[in-house]
Amino acid sequence: MTAPETFEIPCRDGLSIRGDAYLADAPLGTVIACHGFKGFARWGFFPHLARSLAENGLTAVTFDFSGSGIGPDRESFTEPDAFARNTLSREQQDLENVVDYARRRGWINGMFGLFGHSRGGGTAIIYTAEDHSGVCALVTWASIAYPNRWTPEDVIEWRKRGYTEVTNSRTGDIMRLGTELLDDVELLGHTDLNIEEAAANIKVPWLIVHGTGDETVGSEEAKRLHERSSAVSTLHPIKGANHGFDATHPLGKVPLVLDKAVRETVKFFVRNVKPG
Repeated sequence: MTAPETFEIPCRDGLSIRGDAYLADAPLGTVIACHGFKGFARWGFFPHLARSLAENGLTAVTFDFSGSGIGPDRESFTEPDAFARNTLSREQQDLENVVDYARRRGWINGMFGLFGHSRGGGTAIIYTAEDHSGVCALVTWASIAYPNRWTPEDVIEWRKRGYTEVTNSRTGDIMRLGTELLDDVELLGHTDLNIEEAAANIKVPWLIVHGTGDETVGSEEAKRLHERSSAVSTLHPIKGANHGFDATHPLGKVPLVLDKAVRETVKFFVRNVKPG
């Protein structure tokens, strides 16, 4: 397989969505992949998953959300202001922009598959629930089931200071979040950003993958999503897998639990993603 084709989509406020298209030689369809909070498109397992999809006939499109904080080198956290202002609503718009761009480039012809990890899983669920999303198959790994991840005490302190801080476990950077994310979730968490309600409205085949050893998003959230969508979803727990499915960055030898998740995901998308 040839090297992925890079792309950049400018946003109206000066930020950019940067991504990679792993083009299958004779594509059977296309899958778009969404990373999670503090994640990025070239982290750990994403390139491996994208290549595995392309090798099995599915073009894979990965991208950095415009508010990811990741800069033009696609690796370094050099846009802290963008990260600080990012919201779930913005990520919905970013995903819409990527879908539109992929259609204009001819990478999507008709329906497509959608993948999301962690908070990106929540983004993918909400998007798929839209009546005219164009998604024909959904896979989520370690997805969140609700957007409000903070205690009341956290919120009080966040409002008082005007920001909160999180640590990037990969780099050790202290990353600041403004109140935009908090405002977004408080305003829309029960309506447009209600992940469980969106799960109940999914009408396409959905594979829910979650590690039983997930230390970040407990596996009970996967069960809640499956309960809300049992007519169309399949819950696939992976024993002992953590939030990142034991992946490292950069990814060296593929861990067994990651290999299981990738193989199940590729098989599911090959079976359910059809162009047109």
